[in-house]
Parts: sequence; structure tokens; C-alpha cells
Amino acid sequence: MIAARLAEIRGRIDAVQRSWDHHVEIVAVTKAFDPPIVDAAVDAGCHAIGENYAQDLLSKRDVIEAFAADRRPRVDFIGHLQSNKVRQLAGLVDRWCTLDRASLAKEIAKRDPGATVLIQVNATGEDQKGGCAPDDVDALLRTCEDLGLVIVGLLAIGPTGQPPEAAAPAFTTVRRLVDEHDLDVCSMGMTADLEVAVACGASSIRVGSALFGPRPGGPVHQQSIERG
Repeated sequence: MIAARLAEIRGRIDAVQRSWDHHVEIVAVTKAFDPPIVDAAVDAGCHAIGENYAQDLLSKRDVIEAFAADRRPRVDFIGHLQSNKVRQLAGLVDRWCTLDRASLAKEIAKRDPGATVLIQVNATGEDQKGGCAPDDVDALLRTCEDLGLVIVGLLAIGPTGQPPEAAAPAFTTVRRLVDEHDLDVCSMGMTADLEVAVACGASSIRVGSALFGPRPGGPVHQQSIERG
């Protein structure tokens, strides 16, 4: 079932008329699901998983570390990250995707020297969203470089409660910033707005429910901002 859904998502991506010729990576968002979902995702052909919560990711540690080196999925942390959680996750996270402030950059550099990171950009201006302002990207990039972090790209989330096409201005802004700073990864777009993201130049999308179906409930998940 997951393999079939993955093929459907790839079909949605391929159907988008765009001027971008780069490959679009699909990150499987496994948040709220039990650890065996990681095995199922990898068996279906997913090469990267995304997790929003430290506790969820730590619960999957044994499954992730049991993979042979040539099958282990890349682990992206894609949720709001408190500095005091970095120590617990260091060594398990391969790509910190929501770095949005200098203090967090310092903590990641301390706990995971030379780590690979994406800077999260709040391109919609919504107070409830994480991310630095577009005008602050340059300064945060310099801070990360000075700390020895490897910045590979930017991440963004479309506007909350709006139709998919409303995300286009924010996504266009983020793509421009990626190009201006000569970065490789432009992570934007989820299940509902992936076509808009791809048309605007996303090189990576984050998909959960379209792959795995409805997520299990739970207060911590119901109170979160949807990222997959």
C-alpha cells in the first residue's frame, strides 16, 4: 500500500508543469506512527524520514539503528526544536531542518559538530510559525558557517488555513533565497500543496498522510502545527 501511494505521489510531482529540471525528493513524515512504520517506509522505497517530535524520534531509535548501513534512511528533524532536546537527538538526526535562531545553531554545533542543517524561513509572516524572517537569512547563514555547520538549504511551510495556491508567494520567496545563496535544498510543500511547491521550485517535499493514511490521535499531535 505504501509503495503504491509513493508511486501516486511521484505521479503528482511528475504531472506538474515546471521549468525546474531537478529531481524532487520525497521525505516520508513518520510522526505519530509506531516504530515499525520506518521499516515499512524503507521497504516501500523511501530513503528519508522526517520526524517532528524528539520523543517520537527517540522511540524509533532501535529500529533506525538496526538497519544495515546501505539501507538506513536519512533522518530529518522537521519540527520545532528546543535547544535542550539537541543533546538527546545528536547522533540520531542526520539533517537538522528547522534551525531558526543563533542560539539553536550554537547548541547544534556544540552537540553535533559539523552537522548538516537547513534554515527554516517564516516566509508567510505568521506569528504561530517557526522560522527566521526572510531578511534575517543572510545573518543566520553567516552564524552557522562561523560555527562550522554545513548549510545545505532552506525549509518553509505554506500559510495555515489557506487554499494551496495561497502558498505560491511564500514558496517563490524561499526559492529565490535558495538561489541567491547558492544552496542545494529547497524543502517546501506537503500533501495538500505539493504541486504548488514543485511548480515554485521545491527540491524536497514532506509527505505523511498521503503515504501512511490518517495519523493516530493524541494531544501532543493535535496541538501541533501540521508539517507533513
